[in-house]
Amino acid sequence: MYKHEDLGDTGMNRTTAQDTWRAVAAATGPADRAAAEAGIRLAYRTAGLAEPARVLWADSPLAAVALVRGLTDPGRSVREEVRTRPWAEERRRVHDALGPAGWAAHWQATGAGLWDLTRALADRIRAGVTEAATAAGTDGAAREATAVRLVLLDAVLGQHDAAWLAAFDGRGERLAGLAAVAAHAGWWWPYENVAVVCERPVELHRDEAGRLDRGDGPALAYPDGFALHAWRGMPVAADFLAGLADLTPERIRAEENAELRRVMLEYYGYDRYLAASGARHEHRDETGVLWRVELADDEDVVMVEVVNSTPEPDGSHRTYWLRVPPSTRTAREGVAWTFGLDSAAYEPLVQT
Repeated sequence: MYKHEDLGDTGMNRTTAQDTWRAVAAATGPADRAAAEAGIRLAYRTAGLAEPARVLWADSPLAAVALVRGLTDPGRSVREEVRTRPWAEERRRVHDALGPAGWAAHWQATGAGLWDLTRALADRIRAGVTEAATAAGTDGAAREATAVRLVLLDAVLGQHDAAWLAAFDGRGERLAGLAAVAAHAGWWWPYENVAVVCERPVELHRDEAGRLDRGDGPALAYPDGFALHAWRGMPVAADFLAGLADLTPERIRAEENAELRRVMLEYYGYDRYLAASGARHEHRDETGVLWRVELADDEDVVMVEVVNSTPEPDGSHRTYWLRVPPSTRTAREGVAWTFGLDSAAYEPLVQT
């Protein structure tokens, strides 16, 4: 994968590199531990460092953070020498060789298409690790979260560095060790005396836009059970997903969180919900559609159906249902109420 080539490579080479690294970023299954460890030792040697005395393995980023925090003498982090410095120098070299316009075009043709996907996934993993590591109790939770985040700052992202590695593919032997680890393992932590490496996920489920997405289990899962749950990119709890199969209109109406209610409605089906609820279409204008559900033993449930004008990554537009007071008579009045305004004062320049 990583051999020296002339800076003037072809568009076909760039496409091949992008496809290769896209597959690396999405790879699941057991790491090739021997190949990853060889890459780690090469990365240390290339950085002018002595090889680590030990390479330790963990089954997930969460387990790796716990392992790092339990080490008695790891030495200082050498991420700067192993990853940050050669990364920056290689980028500068390629940028100088291609020029600003050439570099921009090269980035668009190689790493740009992967960047949003890998960055979003890495951010989700960091948040998930921090949440899981601090879930045991509230005492000292803020200090614990800070300590976990500091360890996460020492991580090299392995397969989730695929966007940059696609841009540098074949352009420098200095990154060959990093590329080898990324191709064969997950995140890793380089210290003077020890390197800690984690396995790749065993499951990864995404929608057509590349967002984490699964309605019947974890969207991302590691061998030790550390997992992230999501619906079309939105983080949700495992027990929330487990309850979707038994949804009722009453349960949907009772949900106070608008984002979770939207997930419920998408899963249940808007048309099915309206039919099951006996909803009556009361009003429509440029802001949305007003629906009313009359309840025999309670006040009316009144909701405004609005469509977000900002498209999702896949080009679709989210539909939201806004619970408004029973006295609401027009869609505009309902939307205005959610902003704390009356309908006459609600004049958005751009509706989002």
